[in-house]
This record gives sequence, C-alpha cells and structure tokens, in this order.
Amino acid sequence: MQDGSLIPRFGRARRDPSLAVLEGLHALKHALRFGARIHEVVCRDTRALDRLAGELAPDVQARIAVLARAVAPDVFAQLSPFAPSTGVISLAERPTYELSSVLAQERPAPLILLEDPRDLGNIGACVRVAAAADCAGVLTTGDHDPWHPDALRGSAGLHYALPVLGVGSPSALESADRALLAVDPGGDPLAPGALPARALLAFGGERYGLSKELSARAEAHISIPMRPGVSSLNLATSVAAVLFAWRLSGTGASTSGAG
Repeated sequence: MQDGSLIPRFGRARRDPSLAVLEGLHALKHALRFGARIHEVVCRDTRALDRLAGELAPDVQARIAVLARAVAPDVFAQLSPFAPSTGVISLAERPTYELSSVLAQERPAPLILLEDPRDLGNIGACVRVAAAADCAGVLTTGDHDPWHPDALRGSAGLHYALPVLGVGSPSALESADRALLAVDPGGDPLAPGALPARALLAFGGERYGLSKELSARAEAHISIPMRPGVSSLNLATSVAAVLFAWRLSGTGASTSGAG
C-alpha cells in the first residue's frame, strides 16, 4: 500500500463502525494483550518503536515488530488529529457483542451503565477503570459511539479487555436480570460489601445526572461519601470510586497489576 493511500483509509476508519483507531503504543499494547485483530500498524520509526515497546510492552514487543512499518513523517502527521507522541497508530477490528449475552453473564461482577455521557474522553476513562477493576462490561446510552477514537484514546485501548457497547435507549435494558442501582448524590451511603454480586450500576451524564425515568426504575440509590461543600465528582472518578470500593471490599477478585 502506498503511504498516501493511508490518509483517506485512516480517515474512513474513524467513521467505520467495524474498525477501531488505536492512537499510541499503550492502545496497541492493550489491544494485542486482549486479543484484538490488528489490520495495520504504522509508525514514524520502527527502531524507535521497537526500543519503546521493549521498555513498555516487552510481552508484545515481537508481535509489534512484525506488524509495524514506517511511513513518511508528513503522512504519519495526517493520520490522526493529534499525532501520538509514541509515534505509532493502528487499525484494528472491533469485536461484536450481543447485549443479551453481556447482560446474562453469570460472573459475580458489576456491569456499568453510563446514561447519555457527553464527553468521549470520559467514556474512555470509565472503560479504563472498569477494565482495571475487572467488571463485567460498560454499556452506554445516547448518541455517542463508545468506540470513537477519542474514547479509545481515553481508555488506552482497554476497550478490548471487556465488553463495551452502545445500547441506544435505557429501554433496551428492561429485561436485564440484574439489580439496577442508581449512583445518585441523594442516595444511601455506599456500602461496598452490600452491593449485589451482578449489579447494574447506573451513572448519569456529566451535566444532568440520571434521568427521572432511569432513576425511578432503580431498585436502590447509592451515594459516594464526600466532604461537605463538594457538589460532585467527575464521571470517571465516580465510576472508579464505586468499582474500587467494591473490589477492595473483598467481593471483587484480586489480581496483580500489569504494565
């Protein structure tokens, strides 16, 4: 493939619901670790990339070396609105999930629901936290694609570590065999050990919180204890607080970290 043809190809990929644009080494590293099917890896300098992979991702260094090819600097700069500082950008196939299968998972881990999140970077940060906590998946409602390149940048490619899918409307979840818990400033203080094993934890959008409709459907409302005078937390911070309270309570599995 000629270098020049990569520019329109990567541009189309940003709008292609079957593809994921992975910006940077961390996104590529995580995608490879969690079984992504990689279509293209291009970089500014293969030797520099190999050295960096040796430092930050030695477990997948050899695979990156096979996949990567260098392109002209002016071409690389046009493959993304923000050229990754690590000098690599990739295309991968998106996994497909059936909502019914995600909801039916028997593993005793919570499932995150983000109602109409507006900030793509925040969506990605929520996915990153959910992957680290080993929860059952992340669902979003609303118009934003949770696999948008900006969300993938925010997750550092950890979309591949767990199911992530948009469900359109909350009505798609009405048949879920999971306890729906609304994370709400007016709820009861969080008691991590008391969270149902397969809870569906609903978080509202950054500006307006949970809708009245979804809030009314919740079996319980829980809140994150905070210092008086602090009105709210960032969405991803709220997700992190709840998930790691659950994980550290002894209910969640305990595993060692990875680089």
